[in-house]
Amino acid sequence: MKGRLQAVGPPEKEDNRFEDILRSVSLSFGVIFIPVIALAVLVLLVFFLSETPFKTLYYFFTGPFRNVYSFGNMLNTAIPLIFGALGITVAMKAGSFNLGGEGQIYLGAFVSAAAALSLLNYRIFQLNIITGIIAISAGVFASSALAAISGFCKARWNTNELITSFLASSAVIPVVNYFVTGPFLDPQTSLLSTGKIPVNLRLPLVLKPSNLNGSIFIAILAVLFVSLFLIKTETGYEFRMAGKNEIFARYGGINTKLNTVLAMAISGGFHGLAGAMLVFGTYHAVIKEFSAGLGWNSLAVAMVAGFSPSLVVPASLFFAWLAAGARIAMQNTGLTFETSSIVQSVIFLLSTSIVIRNISKKRGRK
Repeated sequence: MKGRLQAVGPPEKEDNRFEDILRSVSLSFGVIFIPVIALAVLVLLVFFLSETPFKTLYYFFTGPFRNVYSFGNMLNTAIPLIFGALGITVAMKAGSFNLGGEGQIYLGAFVSAAAALSLLNYRIFQLNIITGIIAISAGVFASSALAAISGFCKARWNTNELITSFLASSAVIPVVNYFVTGPFLDPQTSLLSTGKIPVNLRLPLVLKPSNLNGSIFIAILAVLFVSLFLIKTETGYEFRMAGKNEIFARYGGINTKLNTVLAMAISGGFHGLAGAMLVFGTYHAVIKEFSAGLGWNSLAVAMVAGFSPSLVVPASLFFAWLAAGARIAMQNTGLTFETSSIVQSVIFLLSTSIVIRNISKKRGRK
């Protein structure tokens, strides 16, 4: 009997160790090999589609770093991706998947802009800081409430949050379009957009003449906040335990239903913050569907980063560099801008396959 017990014990440890190795390999694949594969695909596309492939590659790889304007705009492109990816990460750590980033970013941008324009009509809100904080908070709260609905439905009726968050997001976009092109339409511009917020409410520029603004510091603080929140706080620990094994967390006394709603609310709040920063930092108004694609790109960034807050920044910079390089190469050569979209699609496909495999294994163990 003793020999049998000794024979049974080690294989379980070896299996757990093997699973840990596989998990670390999957994370390394997402962080290192997916970008390498994407760049290889990019090079092949350039040689097939461009008449001057070496010139195109030169502008693609070096274009975003040639001057302050291009470099600053590349960094500015990464900022909303950082906020969105942090939102996805928080939800995923708690065992939920927020697929409504598109509508949440758009809603947060509109509510923050509408709040700022409306508050300026009252003398008590003429102070710049107070008005800005209230307007941004309104956008964050609106997106947070939208995402929390999906969390509540999952906690109350065990509905799939992927479906509910996506459907709610899809339903919100045409509603926001109505307000942008209707009651809040600016008649003084040829664009389908709201009125611009005053200059004194806009975030200061950091790297002139580029569009990089003070939201970069807020993004850095957000990364630090999420990292400390997930590691150092009790709620963050509960999120991580529920994300790894919900049944174990429930038997351990963790209120998984409440944490599901809270995690989705925080996730939506970060998406709303991304939209608010676009308004107060870059566009200063809400242009019809100006944030289209940001939700999906943020999801891809989070998956490439392996849902690790510390890796969200380099993953966002990588995506921003792809977009900036494609734009500069298009301006100087015959490369089409869709090349960058194809590369991003490859990244999304590879990272999604890893996530789906990990989720399937987790459900299989349950």
